[in-house]
Amino acid sequence: MIDREPEIKVALLQNYRESAITLNGNFYLSAKQTAAELLNIRSLAGKVSLSNASGKELASRKKIRLAAGKNSTFTMDVKIGIGFHWQRIVRQTFKGNIILRTCPDFSFHLINEIPLEDYLASVISSEMSAQAPLEFLKAQAITARSWLVAMLTRKKGNARDLPIDQTDNNEIIRWHDTNDHSFFDVCADDHCQRYQGITQITSPAVKTAIQATRGLYLVANNKICDARYYKACGGRTEIFASAWEDKSFPYLQSVTDHLSQYAAISSEDDAGIWLRSKPAAYCNTEDKALLGEILPSFDQETMNFYRWQVSYTREELEEILQKKTGIDFGVLQNLVALKRGPSGRISKLKIEGTKRTVIVGKELEIRSWLSRSHLLSSAFVVSIEQAKDGKIQRFILDGGGWGHGVGLCQIGAAVMAAKGFRAEDILTHYFSGATLLKLYE
Repeated sequence: MIDREPEIKVALLQNYRESAITLNGNFYLSAKQTAAELLNIRSLAGKVSLSNASGKELASRKKIRLAAGKNSTFTMDVKIGIGFHWQRIVRQTFKGNIILRTCPDFSFHLINEIPLEDYLASVISSEMSAQAPLEFLKAQAITARSWLVAMLTRKKGNARDLPIDQTDNNEIIRWHDTNDHSFFDVCADDHCQRYQGITQITSPAVKTAIQATRGLYLVANNKICDARYYKACGGRTEIFASAWEDKSFPYLQSVTDHLSQYAAISSEDDAGIWLRSKPAAYCNTEDKALLGEILPSFDQETMNFYRWQVSYTREELEEILQKKTGIDFGVLQNLVALKRGPSGRISKLKIEGTKRTVIVGKELEIRSWLSRSHLLSSAFVVSIEQAKDGKIQRFILDGGGWGHGVGLCQIGAAVMAAKGFRAEDILTHYFSGATLLKLYE
């Protein structure tokens, strides 16, 4: 385990050909000071070129580093929510150093180099609102810190996360983790964890949460926990193997998101009853005032997260599937859940058509295939509407939860904090058997 605060390399832009940044304060290119100004970045002939607003080239090489002076920041346009329904471009301001480096395809990455604790102040203000209850912000900081360092430790040990396991043409099992990133530690978006600069840090509670939890980690069996999190579990959390490798962690077991205990989903009948009802749960809240405090503004566009419904005409879903997969299923006949986790999330789905039948997994791949962006989760049951002649007209998906469901339920945890639970209680609830350990001052 670590004994000091690490520096983190965060990719703000990946595989770009051109962009621009505005320097707010002094930055240093080698030993030379670069004044506060607009800089243009382009990928040229296998190098990254940096020039000022008047077109004067300041540097051109495979890797360029701009070291931030004291209290200096930089501002740029960043795409967030990539591939999801909240995708947009926003202008954000960041602390820390800037690294530009070329990629094999002659594009470039723009990487922000920053101390871990400064990075976390932005993460906990980007994943949820900086106005969220203090005890939630503390729990989120500990969770995000633990996940990141556990991932980096695994990466240094060359334990690569297998991103694809395709057994044959009729079964595609694919999952995505963050350990396959090259040249940087994490990206700045939902694929890793949201990092939207200092722009989102709008409450003094954020500084308090970071200071109160500095160097504090979730640990189990003398290792930092791979502490996952997401928006809303839908009443019950999920196991690791439903989303990623076929592994089990004692601190990532499925738990009920409530004081009451609900049985795990073990059949299709169970799934139908569970997902077409609204049992009490911490993340089952329609309190708009509370949600306004805990969710970032763009997440408030998605308020039906506990239970939701998506409806497609048969032709519409056929079009989505062909566009997303390149597979012509013919006339779509059925969607069959072959394997579910205890929260009801599907990890193997059979898609039956007159031309092709394919089994797809795991949860994120299923969510991607069945939506123009992504379904909120893979916890859903399917209803089919037929015309009088028996032809299929429509597929209706009744679902629950938002995200992969493994580990900490952010909305549930924020509601717990609003009810008076301490950060330690929240973490104990979602990470069974894990303990807290301070690893550095």
